[in-house]
Amino acid sequence: MTAAGYWQGTHEHLPEEQRSALRSAVRWQIFTIAYTTCTITIIAFVMGDSQAMRTAWFEDMLSLLPQVSFLVALPFVRRRPSRDHPYGWHRAMGIGHLLAGAALLGVGLHLAIDSAGGLIDGIFTGERTRIGDVEIFGHTIWQGWIMVGVMAVIVIGPIWLYGPAKARIAPVLHSKLLYADADMAKADWQTTVASIVGVLGIGAGIWWLDGAAAIFIAVGIVRDGVSNCSAAVQDLMDRRARSYDGSRPHPLGGMILAYLRRQSWIAEAGIRVRDQGQVFHVEVFVRPLASEVSLERLAEVSEGVADLDWKIQDVVVVPADPIPDYADRLNDSESGS
Repeated sequence: MTAAGYWQGTHEHLPEEQRSALRSAVRWQIFTIAYTTCTITIIAFVMGDSQAMRTAWFEDMLSLLPQVSFLVALPFVRRRPSRDHPYGWHRAMGIGHLLAGAALLGVGLHLAIDSAGGLIDGIFTGERTRIGDVEIFGHTIWQGWIMVGVMAVIVIGPIWLYGPAKARIAPVLHSKLLYADADMAKADWQTTVASIVGVLGIGAGIWWLDGAAAIFIAVGIVRDGVSNCSAAVQDLMDRRARSYDGSRPHPLGGMILAYLRRQSWIAEAGIRVRDQGQVFHVEVFVRPLASEVSLERLAEVSEGVADLDWKIQDVVVVPADPIPDYADRLNDSESGS
């Protein structure tokens, strides 16, 4: 019996490790939103006229985007495939990733231009940012010390709490959005240090440090926006499946090819792996040794590939001669890297 191909249906349930990681990710995202909302409120009360503090305040608001995108996309990801959406809704994570990156890029550029304009105005007009004193419990202190103290405390969350936690969960779920969120959190210390430097610069009479710190923070936001937009766009355009951090081709491709190599009836094989956001759709092209191939053998290969890893949700096995040039092949050493 000959066949044009065989389709393996989607897995209905995540393994226990991934279910636990997903529950943990949701809890950390909710915690992050609550934590960041508190920091935004606190900074709003203490930032005064400091450009660096104001830019850090905007950065905190923008940092909510990945968490909101993750939580909004999650119900869509759980939907079953339908006739209108035969590949499922897994791309929702990628769309959320792209929207968050685009917002970061757009607002970051605006803040960079605004901060640069403020610094230039200070040079030509002689206007200087000043931080006054406040009275607390009958004692007069410089407000800048409050700003520095607040920023030093705020950084504890992203650096030592939810940042590392999300970085551990991201590879378990193969979540690039969660990894980008964790990476941005780990970089928050740069924003904190820059804002502290800007405030201390005002206190020391080095007025331009505040504007320079604001520009540094804004450039960091732009950098995050560019990297997130680039990664999201490439994935949405069906780039070859890569690891959760985007650093290399995903090793699962090599595992699939190794499995195909062990099938005695296959003379040559190639694969095409589509990263849907957290799961993979795999197309397997095989050139059998014989002129005909049974449905049973195609089904066996499809099920065997699907059982290699939880991320493999759909598998299509197609007899082909020749194997398409764009497919990763058995003799392609890079596929297993």
